Amino acid sequence: MSTHIVLVEKKGDWKHHYPEATVVSARDYLGRPEYHRLRDIRVINLCRSYRYLSMGYYCSLLAQARRHKIIPSVRTITDLSSRAIYSLNTEDLDPLVQRSLKKHRDDKVNGDFEIDIFFGLCRYPELQELAHQIFDLFRCPLLRVEFRLNVKWNISAIKPAYLGNLSEEGEAFFLDAFGAYTTKRWTTPRAEKPPRYDLAVLFDPANKLPPSNERAIRKFVLAGKKLGVNVEMIGKKDFSRIAEYDALFIRETTNIDHYTYRFAQKAESEGLVVIDDPDSIVKCTNKVYLTELLAANRIPTPKTAILQKLRGGRMGGLPAEISYPLVLKIPDGSFSRGVHKVNTLAELEVTASRLFKESDLILAQEFLYTEFDWRIGILNRTPIFACQYFMSKRHWQIVKHSPSGRFTEGDATTWLVEEAPEAVVTVALKAANLIGGGLYGVDVKQTKRGVFIMEINDNPNIDAGVEDKALGVRLYETVIGEFVRRLDLKRAI
Repeated sequence: MSTHIVLVEKKGDWKHHYPEATVVSARDYLGRPEYHRLRDIRVINLCRSYRYLSMGYYCSLLAQARRHKIIPSVRTITDLSSRAIYSLNTEDLDPLVQRSLKKHRDDKVNGDFEIDIFFGLCRYPELQELAHQIFDLFRCPLLRVEFRLNVKWNISAIKPAYLGNLSEEGEAFFLDAFGAYTTKRWTTPRAEKPPRYDLAVLFDPANKLPPSNERAIRKFVLAGKKLGVNVEMIGKKDFSRIAEYDALFIRETTNIDHYTYRFAQKAESEGLVVIDDPDSIVKCTNKVYLTELLAANRIPTPKTAILQKLRGGRMGGLPAEISYPLVLKIPDGSFSRGVHKVNTLAELEVTASRLFKESDLILAQEFLYTEFDWRIGILNRTPIFACQYFMSKRHWQIVKHSPSGRFTEGDATTWLVEEAPEAVVTVALKAANLIGGGLYGVDVKQTKRGVFIMEINDNPNIDAGVEDKALGVRLYETVIGEFVRRLDLKRAI
């Protein structure tokens, strides 16, 4: 008969009035050799935290190495650490959520409601089926599930609960649930087919202008499931874990003096497939480099001059062929930041003096106004989407930034590539091919004088509701499919 072991961080966490059980401290379980050799063991990990590389995390990790049956597993811990993952896993529960919480709609003025799920049981009979299904998805002993009412009920958070924070009523319910769980046969949900590859997506949910919104990230995860790729969100703190993955997809705004570049370098040095690769980041994030590159290859651009900071912060001369109004740019601006329109010599001198504090070189470019810019998305030297980004209302840029830090964006229209103007697509592809075979977004202005390249972006936006409007899920599958193609090729070599 299997033996149950309860893991706690301190023996005192298992109070004297709790039922008799084999209670082991996390340190003993990890360090004492007799626990290495045990077989046919069922382990209930009730540590205070499951954060990455904590005692609780290591207990679950090493239990699996010892072939002990444990809840929660490392996979469950990882899934619960990422809202993008657990919200995706719970999408199929939406009809049950609406039915189960129907009675609570009128009771919740502020639209918030939470339940505790202990070993698959909850205190609300009408929610028991829902609790059971959530526990099947996330086999964690103690869960706290938060719901929010906004037109309809949504699961807003699923978190592990801590034994020491239970109320008196919660403790009584825990003891009942613990007794019921330890006297029944353990079952393990049927394992899914293991993924072929693991893809890390570097993503910051706090970023107000990310290259992909959270809905798009969830769609990348779904596309990965379909193509046999496990897609996992990582953040800045996960730098040391890069080597655990087969590929890295950067969905944060990149820059040379930013941790995104260090992630790309580290991933490439570890042999991962990387988009954006370090070389593309270096080339695309500096507008001075792009200006020289495009000019050398006779790619049409607006009239542009590179201005140097002279002694005393003075500005080098402006070529006569660039007339007012004109646009000044810092070399590494993004999302319309660091771009300034000037109408007179006096404005030019004041703005240039300010920008020279950030860079010894700045760009002066003729002002070409259009109602919209084309953005052609290119992956592996193939166009995959075409968008028209319209200027923000009563403004000359797509994104209008206010001094308070707020911003507004113009509308967008998305087209199939074959429906976009051939001249726009052709020049965009020619420009992107000068950078490499990665994922790029090429900004093009279409005027009566012809088409002009404005910028080549190394991590173009792929947002749900914008860039995916023409292709839908095929856009996400195309991107994930390119990772698979490169990984297959790497494996074959």
